[in-house]
Amino acid sequence: MPPIGLQLYTVREQLAENFESVVRRVAEIGYVGVEFGGFYGESPAAAKILCNELGLQIFSMHAATPLLEKLTPAIDIAKTLDVKRVVCAWYPPENFATLDAIRATCDELNRANEILRGNDLELLYHNHWQECAWVDDKIVYQHMLDLLEPTIGFEVDTYWAKTAGLDPAQMIRELGARAPLLHIKDGPATMEAEMTAVGDGVMDFSAIAKASPSTAEWWIVELDRCATDMLQAVEKSYYYITRRGFAHGC
Repeated sequence: MPPIGLQLYTVREQLAENFESVVRRVAEIGYVGVEFGGFYGESPAAAKILCNELGLQIFSMHAATPLLEKLTPAIDIAKTLDVKRVVCAWYPPENFATLDAIRATCDELNRANEILRGNDLELLYHNHWQECAWVDDKIVYQHMLDLLEPTIGFEVDTYWAKTAGLDPAQMIRELGARAPLLHIKDGPATMEAEMTAVGDGVMDFSAIAKASPSTAEWWIVELDRCATDMLQAVEKSYYYITRRGFAHGC
């Protein structure tokens, strides 16, 4: 059973108001680790000290894009946080609109991967809906599997896969060991609607768990937005996931 983590982008508004108290609350709820997507006025060094104090693992971080242009600061932050996994969190839909565009994007990711590996870091790619669309005879992420170096992994956002019309469990099975990180969110799985605490929407988390018993290293709660109080949703999501045995807390 994998541990449960939180992508701190979820509570970005609260972090901007009081970084330390929110991180402490995340630890109190029982989350095993966190993934950074920004620092909201805090320094990476101070964030690392706080997480060490609280026993929170920092298992990965999101890097800003365009990735190659911002790779040097990403490497510096990764070294400060002492993380090995750097996640490219976003490329816009036009980067995947045609096969030529997909090739160009993958070439850029491959170049970034070479630099990161030279710094003893791993690169993963996080999908949204645009990587789950059909281009020619394949889904975009399937083209990416063919074009990316095999050392580049995936952080599967299960909700955006569902929103795009795919079966997240099938996507996870297809990616196999290349998908060690799963982003877990819930809601009605439509583009514009507000998300919910995990367990209050349409996602089939049992199927996701069955698809990744030996490959998922972290279940990571991430809510882009929410119809209810965000910290309450973060806590409710934690209890839903852990009480059903999908992932374990502290």
